[in-house]
Amino acid sequence: MCRIGAIKSKVPFHPSDALYLMLPQQEGHDNSGFAMVMQDLDGMFAKYKDKPLLSLACTQKGAKLVEDYMEAHDFQPVFEWIPRGNRQPGLDIKAMPYYIFRAYDYPEHFSGASQKEKEELLLDVRLALRAILEKDNQGYAYSFWPDVLTLKEIGDPRDIATYFKLWDKNDSLLAKNIVVQCRQNTNYDIVRYAAHPFFLQGYTLCANGENTFYTKNKEYQKSLHRGYIGFESDSQNFLYTLHYVLHELKWPIKYYKHVITPLPFDEIEQRPDKAELTAIRQSLGHLEINGPNTIIALLPDGNMMTCCDSKKLRPVVVGGDDTTMAIASEVCGLNVILPNRNKEADIYPNEREVVVITEDLEVQRWKQ
Repeated sequence: MCRIGAIKSKVPFHPSDALYLMLPQQEGHDNSGFAMVMQDLDGMFAKYKDKPLLSLACTQKGAKLVEDYMEAHDFQPVFEWIPRGNRQPGLDIKAMPYYIFRAYDYPEHFSGASQKEKEELLLDVRLALRAILEKDNQGYAYSFWPDVLTLKEIGDPRDIATYFKLWDKNDSLLAKNIVVQCRQNTNYDIVRYAAHPFFLQGYTLCANGENTFYTKNKEYQKSLHRGYIGFESDSQNFLYTLHYVLHELKWPIKYYKHVITPLPFDEIEQRPDKAELTAIRQSLGHLEINGPNTIIALLPDGNMMTCCDSKKLRPVVVGGDDTTMAIASEVCGLNVILPNRNKEADIYPNEREVVVITEDLEVQRWKQ
């Protein structure tokens, strides 16, 4: 069983806060990796929030392949951060030669494009870069999206943070939203793409647990969207279903829960919306999940959400104050970063609800 966490704040904060959220939960992760997705960036990226930001880990050859592709497709770089790793001896990290976070201008012929056209373009570029880098094992393209930065690495989270100097609080690397996990994928091969959180077209998700309907989900999802690829982890199914329900079908967030953990038929019969819920069970049955799990997701509009499996077999707690809200597998993480919050107001979501934290830090609870 792993541990997951997320922080949402009205004030930009440093990634070290997310690390301090996770470290007290160490017994729930195995020091095999660290990954985070930052959204609503500040600091060095504050001036480039409308520019698509590429998050890349690669070799020297991989960096050249990416530069050639982007130049050939009329993407002009406007800003980049290439962290210089702390290469002190003894660090447990399987570091790539280069980590590149580069913001681009859209191609000139896309200056008048619609939001949907831009979203499709950014997805196609990321998929193309992933394929180019995979061909000769030259690197990883994690995300290509405005105002989003993704970092994934294999090793001890403390040492990874030391390598990237994430313990050193400063005003350069800041965000208002961070989703984090301190564990690599251990059910399948350990590869960087398998590390939570996962990202697709503005949707970020991490999960604690298992999905025993992985194969059923996977085979169906492969037919739904060109972006549903990889499947290095059974938890990627959760992200793809979230994207499908909200982005493709454009349904409200409350229906995501009805898709992944549908109500029994006898309960559906007693509901005023039984026609809709029956249709979901009949048409999207292959997206139902099973097994113990908890999900944390960050949506394109900045809202953050969490929900559990239908038996509540994995823990999660939501708490915060007027400035900051956090979600974690264990309350000890919240106690470290938010020691003065009203602990009596903490929420332990049950198996039948979705908890949403809005941009104003309002907590909404949607009952299934």
